[in-house]
Amino acid sequence: MDPMPGLTFGQRLKVYRERSGKTRAVLGGLVGRSAEWVKAVESDRILPPRVHMLDRIARVLKVDVSVLVGELGGRSAVVNGPEHPALASVRDAVNRTALFNDVAPPPLNEIRERLAAAWRARHQAADHRTVLGALLPELLRDLQRAALTYQGDERRQAQALLSQVLGLAQMFLAYQPAAELLWRVADRAMVAAQESGDTEALACAGWFLCQVHRDAGDWDTAMAVTLDVVSTLKPQMAESSANLLALWGALNFEAAYTAARAGEEGRAWRYWDRADQVAQRLPQGFYQQQTSFSRIIMGVHAVTVAVELQKSGEAVRQSRRIDPAAIPSRPRRARHLIEVARGHHGKGHTEAAVATLRQAYESAPETIRFNGYARQITLDLLDGPRAMRDEARDLALKVGLLA
Repeated sequence: MDPMPGLTFGQRLKVYRERSGKTRAVLGGLVGRSAEWVKAVESDRILPPRVHMLDRIARVLKVDVSVLVGELGGRSAVVNGPEHPALASVRDAVNRTALFNDVAPPPLNEIRERLAAAWRARHQAADHRTVLGALLPELLRDLQRAALTYQGDERRQAQALLSQVLGLAQMFLAYQPAAELLWRVADRAMVAAQESGDTEALACAGWFLCQVHRDAGDWDTAMAVTLDVVSTLKPQMAESSANLLALWGALNFEAAYTAARAGEEGRAWRYWDRADQVAQRLPQGFYQQQTSFSRIIMGVHAVTVAVELQKSGEAVRQSRRIDPAAIPSRPRRARHLIEVARGHHGKGHTEAAVATLRQAYESAPETIRFNGYARQITLDLLDGPRAMRDEARDLALKVGLLA
């Protein structure tokens, strides 16, 4: 029997923490997180942590995991997202690091073209994870061999490309049950970028690394990583290429995103303003390949900041200024629509939430199937107003929450 029926995970975590006599700062320190992170979990501002962190919290509070999650246990597993069929082959390619020059790698120009095609597919394909799952293993193996085989400038170029394909792998791995692999990919991408000496590779690797720290709840480190790279790049911004300028803008927004996740409203909008100023310096129509940074994306980012700050009304208001069809990337468009749905859900706009999630599904089904917030909202809608339950059930079937 669940001793606390009807309580959210955050509410029951607060009860057990207070019963143990621990402050948020103490609990956070014991599990490697900040007091702000504990507060965000307890107030249900962020999704419940994944299994390894649940186990760590339960040990610290001296309770069983099943008691801590109660009736939410089965739902938490559903919300965390599935494992893509191609995960095993991508994992094998990441783990099987080349050690000997037994097979000559393809020419760098050929690999570069294949990698560019993979990035295009990532943005254009509705089933982008499936497409990437087929392309990544061979790309990873070839670039690891190239980074080992080539010498001098060609080796540095290979390291820069390796960093980029590891970033693409991180996008494939996101929201899947492969936390240890996600960390390995992010760390190796940063090492490869540093070895390459390529400024754009370093900026991009920093952008990816920030996200891993932020999604793990280590907001202080996420901010520190981001601002270190921002500071390193700043002297070059007066005469940089459009691509490097866009990466710098993307990093400034990551600082805004991290501040918003931590509930620091003033800081979040301050960094959003800085990113927006960078966006206005970009050529009209420019769209940065890895980060999606562009003029059009700043309106999208405003929705993100508002929804992370739990300002649902502001998120909905900001969304009205954006035509989702103007976002060139299908998965990025779907992610934006999910965040708009979060705003509608927060305001109790059930019909609008369902309609927006349906739009997200039509744009990129594999984005909504793996996104924890989309899955959580869909589950909530199944218990919502009777008039919307049929539509919510249809959406749940498409997302894979119901058999």
